[in-house]
Parts: sequence; structure tokens; C-alpha cells
Amino acid sequence: MVQTEAGQAAYRPNLGYVVAVVVIASLGGLLFGYDTGVIAGANEFLKTEFHMSAATTGLVSSSIDLGAMLGVLIAGFLGDAFGRKKALSVAGLIFIASSLISAFAPSVGILVLGRFIGGVGIGLASLLSPLYIAEVAPPQIRGRLVGSNQLAIVSGIFIVYFVNAAIVSSHTTAWNQTTGWRWMFAMGVIPAVIFFVLLFFVPESPRYLMKRGRESEALAILNRVSGPDRARADAEEIRESLKILPDSLMQELARPGIRKALGIGIVLAIFQQFTGTNAVGYYAPMIFKAAGAGTNASFYDTVWIGAIKVAFVIVLMVIVDRVGRKRLLVWNGGFMALFLVILGIAFSMPHMITWLVLALVFAHTIAYELSWGGGVWIVLSEIYPTAIRGRAMAIASFALWFATYLVAQFFPILLQAIGGTWTFWIFALFCIAMAVFMQRVVPETSKKTMENIQRDWLRSERNP
Repeated sequence: MVQTEAGQAAYRPNLGYVVAVVVIASLGGLLFGYDTGVIAGANEFLKTEFHMSAATTGLVSSSIDLGAMLGVLIAGFLGDAFGRKKALSVAGLIFIASSLISAFAPSVGILVLGRFIGGVGIGLASLLSPLYIAEVAPPQIRGRLVGSNQLAIVSGIFIVYFVNAAIVSSHTTAWNQTTGWRWMFAMGVIPAVIFFVLLFFVPESPRYLMKRGRESEALAILNRVSGPDRARADAEEIRESLKILPDSLMQELARPGIRKALGIGIVLAIFQQFTGTNAVGYYAPMIFKAAGAGTNASFYDTVWIGAIKVAFVIVLMVIVDRVGRKRLLVWNGGFMALFLVILGIAFSMPHMITWLVLALVFAHTIAYELSWGGGVWIVLSEIYPTAIRGRAMAIASFALWFATYLVAQFFPILLQAIGGTWTFWIFALFCIAMAVFMQRVVPETSKKTMENIQRDWLRSERNP
């Protein structure tokens, strides 16, 4: 049964219930953002406390990405075998453990271990939170609801930037070098506990339940989301979509349309990290200090980055279903390239202009959050068939975190070896390639049901 756009618009979902469920699921994204962003505040003090080289600094930052690579590999299995909700609960426990291990780490080795464990939690949350939201959300507002996960991620980054700045400004440098950075990590326990407890109050994904043959439970959830008439239609469409393809990843990947979808997802995931956003996120205070800002000023400038991220993810949520995914990603890929080129020029000046560097970093952040930040996660959560969505997203997310690891590990080394100018210009070239790829290869998915998107891939096999 195919639902037309007119049919989709003819009913009103239970927004209060859907929003409550989505907010709780999005807390996984908030923890993702907190654990990713905390290192930006701790890096300078860790370098002194543990006498770290540039390579060791990169390892401490990137160890979370290595953990995330493992996390996304097991996330697909856990999500498909035990359910999205239970797998997210495991992520919550992992976040708690990681925060405590990192806060009490007596050495670089234990700190790397704590960061790696946190990365496993991030890998789980980065895949399962948007996947869960996409499977619960009504199609006509799915983009903005999945975008709420990106809002949660940048809110976590903003919160941790603020926490870092508050800790740094309220104590001496010596105290921050021995103790302050530990409090930065320890504060992550609070949202992790809240996330774990609230997950007891959300339902399982109805699409997962349908896949496991638990149709009466799925129908009850769909009924609460959309009302009885729409729930029956949605259940029938999900049931039919599960019949189209076998429940085997390798068998499905033998089909050209599905292989194309997987390939597009992998490329988009890699490109998201080669925007340079995590280079700025992990090392923002170092960048601002290199441009001439003092220690406290550089931390408060970083807080502004977090605030800008939150504001413009909200803008993305408002416009993404109206403007479409494709247009936003193409346009802003070009804008990011422009800002990075100018940023490279700014770093080549004999006397860097602090306000110019700050303005360009802010502009790059705005363009990223209006497009590739949340947009990639939205597309990844939409383009795969229900039968293999968890495992296919795991493959694409693994590629994303591998790219994140490369950026985090080698960015400080590149800055030291070739300088800011060439480093930022390399990222600019990737942004140009991203915009071209998005324009020429990736279809628009806005306002389509997930089952209709699946049918589009299968039709492309007959019309290559």
C-alpha cells in the first residue's frame, strides 16, 4: 500500500507523545556531544599534566573515535537482535563508566582506555538514536525530528564547552592542570544517569517489533503515534516492505539498488568528517590561542561556537523538511569551502587577526550545522530498507568514525608539520568534492515514507 503525500498530510500525529519519546531518545545524542566536546577543554591541561607530545595529544583525542568504530559495529547487531531501546540502555551504562574512568585516570593509558570505552557508547548512540527516532517519527516531520538528535549533540557540545569554561575561569591554572580536567570528565555522569533512567519510559521501535513478528505491540505503538486509521495503514506498509527483501545483509547487497544506497551512505559519512568540523571542535581553544587569544578568552570563544551550533541546528530542524536535504547539503558544502580557504589565508598572515579567525570559524560552524552536521544523519536514517537498516547504518557509521579518527589523530600533527593554511585548504577541497557528489549522485528523500524510499532504490535496478 503506497501512501501519497496528500494522504500523509490528511492526519495529525500525536505530537505530544512523539516529541516526548524523541526528546528522551535524543539524550543519547547529548551524551555523544558531551563526550566528544569535553576533550577541547581538557587538552591543554592534559598536555602539561602528562607531558604529552602532539602525537599523544592526537591519540587521547582520537581514542574515542576508535571506540566509536567498535560501537557502531556492534550497534547494528545489538539493535537488530535485542531492540533499539535495550541497546540504547547499554549505551547509557557505558557513558557512566567512561566518565568515571576518565575522571579518575592516573595515567595517559587509563585515560585512553576511558575515552575508548566512551567511544563505544558514542558509537551505539550515534547509530541507534537517529535510527530509533526515524522509525518512530511520522514521515512529514521525520526530518526535523531526526534533526533533533543533532540538536541534542550540539547541545551536549555547548553544555560541555560552558562547563569547561566555568571550571577554567573559577580556579588557578595549577589546579586545572591537576584537578580541573577531571571535573570536566566527571560531570558527564549526570546526563548519562538521566538518559539511562528515562529510557525505561519509551516504547520499542514499531518497525523493529514488526520485523520480529510482534505485530500487536507494534500496532499499539503506531496507534498511539498516529491514531487507529493511520496505524493500520502504516502497519500494512511496513509488513509489505519486509516481504520485498530477504532478512540477510549479504543477499540484499547483491541487489544493485541496495548496493548503491550503501555506497552513497558510506561516502556521505566520510565526507561529513572531512568538512573539518571535528578538527575545530576538538582543538578550538588551541586554534584561538594560535590566533592570539588568551587562555580564558579562547575558552569563552569556544562557548560561542557551542551556542551557534545549537541556534543553527534549530534553524535546520525548521527548514529541512521544507527546503529538502539535497539543496542544503550542496549549498553549504560550497560555503564551507569558501570559509576554509579564507581561514587558511588568515593563518598565513604574519600577524593573525583574532576577530577574523573567530568570524570564519563561526561562519564555517553555521554552514556545517545547516547541512552536513544533521543532514547526513537524517539521510543515513532514511535510505536503507527496514530489514537491514541497523546493519547498513552500522557500516556507514563505521566509515564515519574511521574518518573522524583520522581527522582527530592527524590534525594536530598537520598543524605542526604544514601549518594552518595548508591544513584548512585540504579540508576546503573535500568540501568542494562533497557538494559535487551530493548534487550529482544523491536523490532527495524529503517527505517520502521510508518504505517508498526503499521502493525507489529497487526501481533504480530496473532503470539504471
